[in-house]
Amino acid sequence: MSARLRLVRPVNWLRRRLRASEAVFILLAIGIGGAAGALSVAQGALARTLQHWFFALPGTSRLSAQPDLSLGALLVLPIGGVVLGLFTLATRARKRRLVDTVEANALHGGRMAIGDSLVISGQTILSNGFGASVGLEAAYAQLGGAVASWTGGLLNLRRPDLRNLVGAGAGAAIGAAFGAPLAGAFYAFEIVIGAYTPSAIAPVAAATLSAVLVSQTLGAHPYVLETASGAVTETHHYIAYAGLGAACAGFGIVLMNAVALLERGVRRLRIPDWARPAIGGALLVPIALISPQVLSAGHGALHNDLMADVPLGFIALILVAKSLASIVSLGFGFRGGLFFASLFLGTLAGTLFAAGLTAVAGFQIIDPHNAAIVGMAALGVAVIGGPMTMAMLVLEATHDFGLTGAAIAASLVSSTIVRELFGYSFSTWRLHLRGETIKSARDVGWVKMLTAGRMMRRETRETPAETTIAEFRRRYPLGSASRVVLIDTDAHYAGIVRTSDAYAETLDPAARVASVAVNTEAAIKPDMDIKQVMTAFDATGADELAVLAADRTVLGVLSETYVRRRYAEELEKAQRELFGER
Repeated sequence: MSARLRLVRPVNWLRRRLRASEAVFILLAIGIGGAAGALSVAQGALARTLQHWFFALPGTSRLSAQPDLSLGALLVLPIGGVVLGLFTLATRARKRRLVDTVEANALHGGRMAIGDSLVISGQTILSNGFGASVGLEAAYAQLGGAVASWTGGLLNLRRPDLRNLVGAGAGAAIGAAFGAPLAGAFYAFEIVIGAYTPSAIAPVAAATLSAVLVSQTLGAHPYVLETASGAVTETHHYIAYAGLGAACAGFGIVLMNAVALLERGVRRLRIPDWARPAIGGALLVPIALISPQVLSAGHGALHNDLMADVPLGFIALILVAKSLASIVSLGFGFRGGLFFASLFLGTLAGTLFAAGLTAVAGFQIIDPHNAAIVGMAALGVAVIGGPMTMAMLVLEATHDFGLTGAAIAASLVSSTIVRELFGYSFSTWRLHLRGETIKSARDVGWVKMLTAGRMMRRETRETPAETTIAEFRRRYPLGSASRVVLIDTDAHYAGIVRTSDAYAETLDPAARVASVAVNTEAAIKPDMDIKQVMTAFDATGADELAVLAADRTVLGVLSETYVRRRYAEELEKAQRELFGER
């Protein structure tokens, strides 16, 4: 027996077992979770090692926890930008579209490329390792999801199973980083899978628990250390925390728009891609001279500011400086995200909000420490999404159910306002800027694949628009065709004639049949997806529309009835896969 055959047989056996047994699938998820946890530990250790090398940090201290850094030390920032630019140039990352976990699950059925994921991870580690104001969470989720996707592809998993496994891998990676299995599980459901599904609950939970266990075994320290809550949260405090949620929603929208605005401005300057991070690094230097708290993700700064009695003026200064540093870092091409930056900024915003209420009322309304924790959740939801993800993070950090309830209230207010006024989280907003319309990781890949070109009926009854009514009646007796497509002398689309309309008694038999044509301008393109096609039918009120090539030659015809029936069939199929039995 050949070595290849010896390998193929157990793989085929495992494929069959995975399709038939939920228990076997959960065991696979446990293995994926363990791998994701180990990868998170490795990536975090590598980034911290780079920071210790380049900034000569003492012991196990964090970069953002340093009291100050010299101008000479901060020159590492533009140097890091050069290194990142060269890495991006060498991997040709700007020449192709790199798919992250949210986009993979929303549009590609969970399919991700290992090579591209390694590039994203490398860019993020270099950005964070050289001190740019970005977090590593994107790299953690990327490799966790990529390992799951590669394994699922090898085992030929069904589309819904692959999406669930990718969500489990990404959520496990986040859970391992924060030492918070519940937060990791809800991250998978809310951010990566896009829904809470019965088929995903057990494998996702098993994967996140496995990841946290592996990370703790490897000696990893979670991002958010356990922190005690302040005064008891009472019912009337919820009103104040709802206001904090609203404030964080507005702040989050401004922050995300500022990143997008700066990115567009930098592109207009036509600076070479490889040079942008170097310029961004140089711009970070004067901001970092204010305080090193603006650098990296901000783990050390968050812990220090929560534990110490920091002056309000300094907190306000860091809030502005950290926001500016994150905007500059992302706007000039450093790779990473706003996950942890939003948590850090949220603690600062919560502290200032509590102080503001105290100043207005003349007495303390909400505990500043509690407000910092609730602000962390509310701004995290505004930027990242996932209210239950942030609520579980608060619960696992404080073990305070009352404060967790306040965090849920503030998070729901924040989430509602952002959805109403903005509509996107940071990850989906950046996809929107690239031309995608997805607002979550919910599986809409089938919508994108079901295009007008795939659904149309090929047109074989093209008739010259110059044809007379009499000739048209001779060619198409009543009952022979419901409609006929017209073309002009250049073989371009000229409208659709309903056969019954050409038989109206008031028509002149010598007149051109084009006189009764409808939808002469309204048409659809072959690459339009089914939702865009339905929108076109709604806008025109037409029963049938022609599908035209770029030169307006006729490719086919679609009827509204057929399109809506196909949409209903595919939607029902997707829902069965999502909520039905394995």
